[in-house]
Amino acid sequence: MNSVATALRHMQRELTQEFADAPGFQAISMALSLSERSDPLGWLTGQAIYPQFYWQHRDGNEEVAALGQVKSFDTLNEAQVFCQQHSALPAVRLWGLNAFDLIQGHLFLPRFEWRRQGGEAVLWLYLYSETSLREDVSQVLALIEQLMPETSISPLSLKICSETHHPELSEWCDLINKAIATIEQGVLDKVVLARATDLVFSSAVSAAGFMAASRRVNLNCYHFLMIFNASQAFLGSSPERLWQRLDRRLYTEALAGTVASHEEDSRAKVFADWLLKDDKNQRENMLVLEDICQRLQNAVDELDVLPPEIIRLRNVQHLKRGINAMLRKPDDQICLEQLQPTAAVAGLPREQAREFIAQHEPFDREWYAGSAGYLSMHQSEFCVALRSARVTDNRVRLYAGAGIVAGSVALQEWQEIENKAAGLRTLLLKNRR
Repeated sequence: MNSVATALRHMQRELTQEFADAPGFQAISMALSLSERSDPLGWLTGQAIYPQFYWQHRDGNEEVAALGQVKSFDTLNEAQVFCQQHSALPAVRLWGLNAFDLIQGHLFLPRFEWRRQGGEAVLWLYLYSETSLREDVSQVLALIEQLMPETSISPLSLKICSETHHPELSEWCDLINKAIATIEQGVLDKVVLARATDLVFSSAVSAAGFMAASRRVNLNCYHFLMIFNASQAFLGSSPERLWQRLDRRLYTEALAGTVASHEEDSRAKVFADWLLKDDKNQRENMLVLEDICQRLQNAVDELDVLPPEIIRLRNVQHLKRGINAMLRKPDDQICLEQLQPTAAVAGLPREQAREFIAQHEPFDREWYAGSAGYLSMHQSEFCVALRSARVTDNRVRLYAGAGIVAGSVALQEWQEIENKAAGLRTLLLKNRR
């Protein structure tokens, strides 16, 4: 077994062989040794090469750090076509984000990928060129010389200068009342409205430090971090799977309905029991469930809905129903088109809800409520990009949303988004100077 440094030396020796002065695609892998201190996020943080993508599965069994860009894709469909064209390398994963509006994507084939599955880890190196593989190898050899060893991630210590909500409370109440009136008119059954909160600090915010802090406390979540360059990043700790595909087998879920959580198990259970019985939250969850099932019906041969369960997080608890299906063909573009945005992040009917959001929300969602993850020939997995934040130098924009249905109360929905945003907000203010 090898450390990352040892694995890279082995790769350097492999790269000294003769490569064709012609197009090509190759993958080199080396097994890595693991210890309690092994942290792919720490390795990623030490590098000055972009983009960078970090991912940890919500069950903790899989963790990835993808570094450097060999080839980029503006849409998931472009990425899927690339995988199909290179089916001889089925283990290759393309990582990144899909925007809320589906029009924009940022997916890429990384140069290096540190991948842990269970207790085993592998470092992958990808060589790709549409003109000369030999030239690509020369670039890789120069790049390896720039790589730095894993570093420790410093704790956040920030001084806040200002905090602004979009919308503020009074505007939020007006917006919710307008949504309820639209629902009562029969135009919408549900709409999910969000708030953006801009925090300005006296110094630059470490996106990796922010991610590490969230990873420590926001359990049972997908953790994702896309660092675009030295000053811009998007990250989140999301409880919700958009889809997982294993060949034709599809796993998705209806995650809608929210109540507060509590550090005491007995208090948390009281809230959870209430959530399981509450009519408003049950209706909200069933609307999401029925929409997903309806959207999938022409793309699957079979579909099963699992019993409801409670997902307990640090600040909130959610109502969840799992959905298992068999796709007629293994197509991630179909999964994206049918499942994003779900009624849990947009509303119903979908197009009317999206139109209401575009007209009335006072900010552009961008990557928020889109999706983050990977695709490959035989499997893919994307989480919904919730409980997320955009980092730009010393500024952080936090996002949180709430599902509005008939009977919603504006102040209660405000408290719900306060609880959701607190999962990340408290990390930025916990150790402030």
